[in-house]
Amino acid sequence: MSKNLLLKALLILSIVALSGCAQQLTRQTCMSLASEVDYCLAPLLKNHLSQTQQVNLEVDDKRHQLMSQLELTPEQLTLVGLAPLGQALFTLTYDGEHLDSQQSILLGDEFRGEYLLGLLQLIYWPIEDVNRNLQGGQLTRQTCDAALCRTLYASDNTTAIIEIRYSQSSKWQAQIILTIAQAKLTLKITPIG
Repeated sequence: MSKNLLLKALLILSIVALSGCAQQLTRQTCMSLASEVDYCLAPLLKNHLSQTQQVNLEVDDKRHQLMSQLELTPEQLTLVGLAPLGQALFTLTYDGEHLDSQQSILLGDEFRGEYLLGLLQLIYWPIEDVNRNLQGGQLTRQTCDAALCRTLYASDNTTAIIEIRYSQSSKWQAQIILTIAQAKLTLKITPIG
């Protein structure tokens, strides 16, 4: 077998092997954040942005870490998640109406891309845009001991569902800690570069 033919065969085998490790899914753009609190993804922002982030997630005392690359244009948002050793975990693509997810089968059926994108919108999108897409709750800016804080309350304005703390007032440059006490979830986002 010639060297070129061998290389082509290896390339085809690699593509087939990689495609077996990922699945393509169309996701819902609306999700339940808590009992009687729902959120539908807001339209895209008008800015252009490219950002690499280190993401630490703690759920029920289990810790996970990944790197993410966020690319935002007025036409599309793409979010890619990589494991610490560089394996592709997921790619989310949102055009303002439809959300597609290509994800590693290693993530299983529990990974829901719409929730990750929804949390990112709660963190970065203007409060007015988020509140237009919330039902049964309201996102507010709070005074706190951090540079900036946001809290998502249920409609009764006494039950805090999600708390977001920023290390500085410029949200895209800040280190962010998002907590959902009821779910025992802490999400820490650190911009890189």
